[in-house]
Amino acid sequence: MSMILRNFCYYHGDDCRTGQAMVLADGHIRHLLTDEALPADARAQAVDCGGLLLAPGFIDTQVNGGGGVMFNSHPDLETLDTMRRGHWCGGTTAMLPTLITDSHEHMQQAVTAVAQALDSLPGIVGIHLEGPHLNRERRGTHAAGLIRPFDALTESLLEPLPPHCCLLTVAPETLPAGTIRRLRARGLHVSAGHTSATHAQIVRALAEGLDGFTHLYNAMTPMSSREPGVVGAALAHEHSWCGIIVDGIHLHPVTAALAIRAKARGRMVLVTDAMATVGSSHDHFELYGETIRVQDGRCVNADGVLAGSALDMASAVRNCVSLLGLALPEALRMASLYPAQWLGLDQERGYIAPGWRADLVLLNAALEVEKTWVGAELCYARP
Repeated sequence: MSMILRNFCYYHGDDCRTGQAMVLADGHIRHLLTDEALPADARAQAVDCGGLLLAPGFIDTQVNGGGGVMFNSHPDLETLDTMRRGHWCGGTTAMLPTLITDSHEHMQQAVTAVAQALDSLPGIVGIHLEGPHLNRERRGTHAAGLIRPFDALTESLLEPLPPHCCLLTVAPETLPAGTIRRLRARGLHVSAGHTSATHAQIVRALAEGLDGFTHLYNAMTPMSSREPGVVGAALAHEHSWCGIIVDGIHLHPVTAALAIRAKARGRMVLVTDAMATVGSSHDHFELYGETIRVQDGRCVNADGVLAGSALDMASAVRNCVSLLGLALPEALRMASLYPAQWLGLDQERGYIAPGWRADLVLLNAALEVEKTWVGAELCYARP
């Protein structure tokens, strides 16, 4: 089965190409051509995109929940399906479901579910284990009683998954020397987060192969005049990746804009850190038996502590443009191409070109999602 999209624009680098058409088949982009080059019979059958912007589907490396459910609450296939469907309205076509600090039993269930989903649920491309090997001083809403030292169980439970599908957030200062090097040698991605590490400790972790930083600035040592901290090490390092939550809540817009400007181009990745309320009508959810509510756009517990976000990826892109003054093509790349490159998926996702997957999002002038396609299948259309 094939399908044709016509009358759209898209970015090729920073160049906006208008009046375009695309032939989709077998879940991939087969041909790109101008709208004028379409034969009359093909034009009549094509989906008219109304001149709107077509972008690569967004890739989110930190998704705790969506569609009204949390991955920690029910780490199974049904939850994963609900989560991915909940994020289609935000243009996300690929994600790493994220399990925050939990028991080994729940971690095992989560890995098993993702291993099954890789073959059955398009858009589930791996897993992000955020914890349990974190620093209690920077735990945020992670359960203190479940944070524990690194052990062989974590390494062994990830064995059913292809290594490049695994992202593990750790506090590097809590790990035995050589642990990061060993994990990276297996092909796993290792990110620093919920950490009280010094700059020197992070530099050593980077030398071992640490390749990412989880929600930059949040739950890590800040940069100061005499101690660059985790933030300074992250921004100074040219080859690592930084996840950043651009919701106007986790970071002041000036702070976020300066971080993006300071980091090597192509190494800053938009993430949502989304909770269950995204893509649903719910205004609260349960985490560790505690009710988390959305108040003025903030997910907070009873003490007012931030607990993830109510952000979707399309909103993150909009915020980059409206709050930070970032150029739209770069904001789109931060939501698609750059995370694809981090995960090694950039030969099939994150770009509009013949041969790439037809994971696509159609955005209107306000950068709201009109339609989302996953593997050339229309999954969401704005009511």
